[in-house]
Amino acid sequence: MPSPASDLSPQAFAQACDFFYRQSGIRLTEQKRQLVVGRLAGRAAETGHASMDAFVQQALAQPNGPLGVLLVDALTTNETYFFREPQHFDHLSQWVRQYTPGGRALRVWSAAASTGEEAYSIAMTLAAAMGSRPWEVVGTDLSSRVLAQARQGLYHRDRCAKIPPADLKRWCLKGHGTYSGQVLMTRELRAKVRFEPGNLMHAQPDLGVFDVIFLRNVLIYFEGDAKATVVRHVVQRLARSGVLYTGHAETLNGLDHPLVRLAPAIYQLQ
Repeated sequence: MPSPASDLSPQAFAQACDFFYRQSGIRLTEQKRQLVVGRLAGRAAETGHASMDAFVQQALAQPNGPLGVLLVDALTTNETYFFREPQHFDHLSQWVRQYTPGGRALRVWSAAASTGEEAYSIAMTLAAAMGSRPWEVVGTDLSSRVLAQARQGLYHRDRCAKIPPADLKRWCLKGHGTYSGQVLMTRELRAKVRFEPGNLMHAQPDLGVFDVIFLRNVLIYFEGDAKATVVRHVVQRLARSGVLYTGHAETLNGLDHPLVRLAPAIYQLQ
């Protein structure tokens, strides 16, 4: 099978970036050309296309088809790890102990779940803090590829370094044989976490209302109206008195929202 050409034409680059922006709200500039080329070259080779331009053209011809989905998957950045920004999990543990969701299960949304580490970190925290009270975690992401990995709940052992020892012992199964060097989230924990496709640029009423939303290290990829749209859609899913966590490098300054800042990167809907 021939390898795809090592370069991407300016026209195809612009078309791919424009398509990705329409789908995700994330704008890729010329400074990201090497990232785009590196990722599309692999996808073009995997799908048997002679060039990246041919891959892009076929993907755009059927934007909702498998190649359109693959193009979006390829350009989506997914960087996460267990218990990232641990202050949020400390706060969550204390906050849920005194919060009452009104006679129903407490619901937490990992709004850019990636490969699932954040959602499972939330689940481990709730398992320790909630006692016998019911709860559930929902993780969403634009990328179908990372959602498949998240549902599997299987990770390389090195990615689990920041899981507290007690949680590692209680919720993580050490792999043997073929799975040596890997860790699997227990069936019990996976049963409490649901992963669904979700685009933050779109309102998602089917998800219902959440008491806690994690929207961390996501807003840095958006700008202007797209950033405002994401925040608006997310806040629409937040229950009154519910808490929103953002990344510590992010800010909601300059955006129109009904949230009150409780602490750095922690907000509440009054």
